[in-house]
Amino acid sequence: MKIHFVISGLKGGGAERVLLLLSNALAKKGHQIGIITFNGPDAFSPDEPVERIRLHKGKFPNHTLRSMMNLGSYYSKRENRPELIISFMPSISFIAIPIGKIFQIKTIACEHINHERKDSRIDQFTREKMYRFADFLTVLTSFDVEYYRKHRAKVVVMPNPSTFKILDKVPKNKQKIILAIGSLDRYEHKGFDNLLDILPPLAEKFPDWKLQIIGKGKKGLTYLLDKTKRLHLENFVEFLGFRNDVDTIMKASEIYVLPSRYEGLPMVLIEAMSQGMACIAYNCKTGPSDIISDRYNGLLIEDQNKMALQLGLEELMADPPLRKNLAENALQSMEEFQTDTIISKWETLFKALKL
Repeated sequence: MKIHFVISGLKGGGAERVLLLLSNALAKKGHQIGIITFNGPDAFSPDEPVERIRLHKGKFPNHTLRSMMNLGSYYSKRENRPELIISFMPSISFIAIPIGKIFQIKTIACEHINHERKDSRIDQFTREKMYRFADFLTVLTSFDVEYYRKHRAKVVVMPNPSTFKILDKVPKNKQKIILAIGSLDRYEHKGFDNLLDILPPLAEKFPDWKLQIIGKGKKGLTYLLDKTKRLHLENFVEFLGFRNDVDTIMKASEIYVLPSRYEGLPMVLIEAMSQGMACIAYNCKTGPSDIISDRYNGLLIEDQNKMALQLGLEELMADPPLRKNLAENALQSMEEFQTDTIISKWETLFKALKL
């Protein structure tokens, strides 16, 4: 089957990593895969024989209008049309769904955040009015199903796969590092601002530990560095910027912390567990409770209870056997996030489209 994945760009985010993994895996299964983007440059590159299609040029200053015109112009040539479009994120589905209808191409729209997030008008309009015209809408957890059914979308739950190879056992000789990952410019969404607030007592009690934050964003970095200095955490907190070796860093680190205010199904939490990390997360809407069973394969903390998160981190930092036990159980609970498992679900969805 000829399938095009459509996304704004291949920058360094969780949705982009998922798209790349799905593209590569479906290509290996014999599908003819292409990735269409409207912005660059790329932080990731697909494997051969996945085709990269960059529709980045155009005269229109408005990104949405330019992207819609570019996609329509590209598909005006019959030989360019796929049998199926898979669009990532609502702003791109706003473009892909009507173009798919015009050229009679089946469309699957993919959501990667829960519906309660307040986004742009286009995103909200897409969720409430446009998804009903897609052949299917995939969401990450059951939390979103009823909402989209009310808006007449054909909704199915499709979890993210782990983008990293799931380890067989917990690596030895891990370093005393707490890891957090996300866009620094979205520090409120990712909860990095509140995370810094709880660290001073931990830095004083555990001076041999470090918190490392991976992610890019100039404005966010300026804000977080200033807050780090005000809290006298310069020797405890390190900002590593964007990294391509996250799996290697995870293998070498003890604890992963997810302090987000909201999520979809946090890709990075699945990745951390797949690399044998002891994980601790706020029970935010949505995702962590779909991945973590409290005190079995991680610690699930009352949503935005900063004192509880501080105490949970302190417990993990002080208790090596607990960390090891949680990490071992995390590896055992990754079966449902195996790439082969998720690809089988996608192919079942393709069969439902009768292509």
